[in-house]
Amino acid sequence: MTQSTYWNRIAQKAKEEGRPFFSLAPMEAVTGSVFRRVVMKASAPDVFYTEFTNALAITHPLAKESTKGRLYIDPKEDPKPIVQLWGNSGEDFAKAAVEVRKQGYQAIDINTGCPDIAVIKNHSGSDLIRHFDTTKEIIEGARTAGLPVSVKTRLGFSELSEYKTWIPFLLEQDIPVLTVHVRTKEEMSKVPAHYELIDDLVKMRDEIAPDTLLQINGDIMDYQEGIKLAQEHPGVDGIMIGRGIFSNPFAFEKEPQEHSSEELLNLLRYQLDLYDEFVAKGIPGHFAPLQRFFKIYVRGMKHAAEIRNDLMQTKTTDDARKVITKIENHEY
Repeated sequence: MTQSTYWNRIAQKAKEEGRPFFSLAPMEAVTGSVFRRVVMKASAPDVFYTEFTNALAITHPLAKESTKGRLYIDPKEDPKPIVQLWGNSGEDFAKAAVEVRKQGYQAIDINTGCPDIAVIKNHSGSDLIRHFDTTKEIIEGARTAGLPVSVKTRLGFSELSEYKTWIPFLLEQDIPVLTVHVRTKEEMSKVPAHYELIDDLVKMRDEIAPDTLLQINGDIMDYQEGIKLAQEHPGVDGIMIGRGIFSNPFAFEKEPQEHSSEELLNLLRYQLDLYDEFVAKGIPGHFAPLQRFFKIYVRGMKHAAEIRNDLMQTKTTDDARKVITKIENHEY
């Protein structure tokens, strides 16, 4: 088992149920408190992550206000999310770790896989795959607050073969969990995930860091696909689902069920209500436009394209509620 009681608890519960643990991937402008609670209501995974947050911004006097929305945890959230941080300075991570601990976070995850060009220009995210020393420095910096520090990454920056040195290096850092999106930065999501390399990753983990939990990410759409992948690759401890949630908000259901349009519209109403609550708290900072979520709820409905188009024209939550009422009144 890992040295982290936090992660041991998660892994042990899943193990007792004869399955890997499941998590919702950290996604920019998606996995804030509002959407985490929507997924929690639909069907919760074992682990949630925050949107990724700049470690420097968390304590910077001019930027820290902008992180409040990203770091907000509602008292009703259970389980509490893991905070995912990005950056390129051990000192920034050390300061951020102290602050997030004060805010009630129990674990930190470091982003070394983001392919966004602005993040890479900042020598952060997947650029760290090319800078082992900086990566080591930020892991050590993040640890200074005493919270467990995990890492999320990709197989390589531009070449697939980079995983043969990069993954062993990360495993040598004595981390409780390593999450691998099984593609390179260059591949983005344009090619199928490299499941053929999972057994090699398990072998590396077993040889270098048998106490580190290995979590796999990439192209896994729902709980059933995650279970199948873990069965095909013994030694995988965790499954992370990202874009699958946009196809199915009930992606973490252990027993898949049919969900009516009414259920989906009620879930959308719930998200609109939570969004209004969030805004009413007066928390400044980035909060994603609701429009990016609408496709989740109308997919598969009659006249879905027209409904989605109308939803995309909305400017307020009340406008969106009017569209829901039109759907319910069969006005499409």
